Amino acid sequence: MLVDRFMTAPRRVFAGFAIYSFAMGNIFPRLPAVQEAMGVQEGAFGIALIGAPVGTMISLTLAAPFLDRIGYRRALLALIPALALFYAIATFATSPLAFFLLLIPVGLVIGGIEIILNVEADRVEHAAGFRIMNRAHAFWSFGFFGAGLFGSLMALAGISPQMHLALVVPLVILALALFMSEFTPAPARHEIVATAAPKFALPTGAILILVAVTLSAMLLEGGSMDWGAIYMRNEFAAGPFIAGLAVAVAALSQALARFVADGFITRYSPVRVSRLLLGLLLAGCLTVVFSPHWLMSLVGFGLIGVGSSAIFPLAMSAAAQRTDRPASLNVAALAQFSFVVFLLGPPLLGLIAERWGIRASFGVGLPLVLLSLLTAGALGHRRR
Repeated sequence: MLVDRFMTAPRRVFAGFAIYSFAMGNIFPRLPAVQEAMGVQEGAFGIALIGAPVGTMISLTLAAPFLDRIGYRRALLALIPALALFYAIATFATSPLAFFLLLIPVGLVIGGIEIILNVEADRVEHAAGFRIMNRAHAFWSFGFFGAGLFGSLMALAGISPQMHLALVVPLVILALALFMSEFTPAPARHEIVATAAPKFALPTGAILILVAVTLSAMLLEGGSMDWGAIYMRNEFAAGPFIAGLAVAVAALSQALARFVADGFITRYSPVRVSRLLLGLLLAGCLTVVFSPHWLMSLVGFGLIGVGSSAIFPLAMSAAAQRTDRPASLNVAALAQFSFVVFLLGPPLLGLIAERWGIRASFGVGLPLVLLSLLTAGALGHRRR
């Protein structure tokens, strides 16, 4: 096929990230409608959203040895359609408990996809001899922007979340058939001494420092996804389309920043770029907390998207390049703890939003930005 001839190894990685995020992102513009259908407040709804982080944590902790055994190609081509299907099923939940339980399989699938795509991006980057990790995550953000825009249009057209998410499943399968049918995993970056692989991807001290670097970006990125549309509805009585734009704007600004980040990182170093981005993240967080108008809030979500853009990819590269353990274990160890904040933190913000208002929930990110600034130097340390 003509598409197959066009698809180099880096482009297949980019396509994998984009299709994955499109499968994942369509539900977020529809969360206000899902919440309203359940008739619950932000606190109960936020606790229900914890189902996905529970599944993700289990998967990131246990999945790495199984994925190596099954094979990345077979696993990836099965897991991405399963993600879209499980999200579609979850929209039929009529209570927070049912939503929680139906999101656990979603999380299990997310964890496996994260390991495969991030390890594959690092391996292809090493083989190609130039950085692609941030551009790979840029395509994740492009896919999420597409999902946010598509979801907003579905809401504007009055299409139910159930019908909307059901339509995503065949779209994802078609995209995989077009762009990933010839996907072949790249060889491992390092030769690892043959030892028994641990069942749990526990973090080393160096990985814990990288977790601290990612905390603020992960919380505010996840908060924008989970609560951006609800924030716009609650604070400015925005309609479904404008509310959904909060998700789309954050994703688009993040995508554009990630797309050009590799050149800046090569020229100015990971530490300098990360500190600049964290400053923009701080500005975006403050804007969302104190914004008097929905247009200014969209600017704030855009700054959050830019500020969070390269922090996690840089940390992933740092983890994958370590040679003390297999790359899949270091990536899983970083991802499982960072994703606790990315997926578990934002749902818990619903408890803060219900008691002190949704603006206060975004304010929680301010001290974490300071922590990330203090530990950002770890991105420049040499690996063993």
